[in-house]
Amino acid sequence: MNNDVSSTHRKGVKYALCLLLWFAVSPWALAGEVSKGVTKHDDIPWAEAGGRTLSLDIYQPEAASKAPVVVIYHGGGWLINNESVMDAMSAYLAEHGGYVVANVNYRLLPDNDNTTRMNEIVEDVFGGLLWVKAHIAEYGGDPTRIAVTGDSAGGHLASMVLTRGRALESDGFAGDSLGFNPTWLPAGKTAEQVADDDGLAVQAAVISYGAFDLLAAAQGGFETKGNMFWQFAGAEPRGIFGAAVTVQNQPDYYRAVSPIFNIPQASEYQLPPQFHHVGSIDTTTPPEAVKAYVAKLKAAGQAASVTVYEGNNHAYMDTGCIEALGSCFDTHAVPVLKDILVFLDKNL
Repeated sequence: MNNDVSSTHRKGVKYALCLLLWFAVSPWALAGEVSKGVTKHDDIPWAEAGGRTLSLDIYQPEAASKAPVVVIYHGGGWLINNESVMDAMSAYLAEHGGYVVANVNYRLLPDNDNTTRMNEIVEDVFGGLLWVKAHIAEYGGDPTRIAVTGDSAGGHLASMVLTRGRALESDGFAGDSLGFNPTWLPAGKTAEQVADDDGLAVQAAVISYGAFDLLAAAQGGFETKGNMFWQFAGAEPRGIFGAAVTVQNQPDYYRAVSPIFNIPQASEYQLPPQFHHVGSIDTTTPPEAVKAYVAKLKAAGQAASVTVYEGNNHAYMDTGCIEALGSCFDTHAVPVLKDILVFLDKNL
C-alpha cells in the first residue's frame, strides 16, 4: 500500500471532514433553480432497498436525442447529504454541455437504523447505473455513451464502478470473492449475466477529490468517534460492515471496497479514461493521495490524469457556498467544470 495514500487519508478522516458540518446544515446547500432550457425530472423512484425508496433526478436538455449521459454520485462521507448537493453541477453539465444527467441517491450508513453496510451502498450505486442504462433513452440519453462522476465519497463510489463493476454475484458480499449483487437488475438478468455482459462498463469517468482506501480509513479511525461525521449524521459510530466484521479480523472486506486494491492491469481489462482533480489546499482528500492513486492507475497501464486546482479546498463541486471551507460553486467549481466538459466532449 502506498504510504502517501494511507497517511494523508487518515489525517482527512480524523479532522478535516468535520469542516463539512457547516455545509450539512446550511440553507445554501439547498437545490437551486434548474438552468434555462433544462427540464429536471425530480425524485424518480428506481428501487426499493431495505425498506427505503431509492430515487434519482434526471436533467434533460431541450431537444436531447441520443445525447451523452453523465451519472453523478454525491459525497458526504457515506454518512450525510443527498443528491441535492450535486444540483448545481447537474444543471451546469446539462445546460453548458448538452448532457443528460442522472443525479443518483443511494443508501447511507445510518439508514435502516444504522445498519446499512458499505457493500450495500456499492450495490445501490451499481444498481442505479444499471437502471439508468435501461431507462435513459426515455429522457433523450444514449446508454452507450455514459460517464460516471462523484465527489469525495461519491468519487470513491464512481471508482468502484470502474474497479469492481465486474465482481458481481447473486450471493452478494460473501465467500472468498466478496462480490456484489446490484440493488436493481435488468429483467431476466442475474448478477453473473450482467458481469458476463460487462453491463456496468462506462466510457469515461471524472473523479472529484476521491477517497480510494477504506482499509486505511478504518485503521485511521473512520469507524470511531474520531470521525465527526457520525455525530453530524446523528448515528453511533460502528463498523461499516456490522459488528461481526472488524478491520483487524477481516481486512479483506475493506480491501474489497477500496479501489486502490482493485486496479486491473490494462492487459487484463482496459478501464475508461479518467480525469481526476483535487484542490491544492484540500486536507480531507489531499493532492498527494489523489496523485498516488493516479500513479497506480498509470503503472497498471490505465489512462488517467490528475489536475490540482490552486487555492481550492474540499467539496468545491457542491451546490452553493461552504463558508468553513472558503468555497463557492460559481467561483471554484465552474472553472473546473469547463475543463471537465473538454474531457467529456473528447471521450463521449
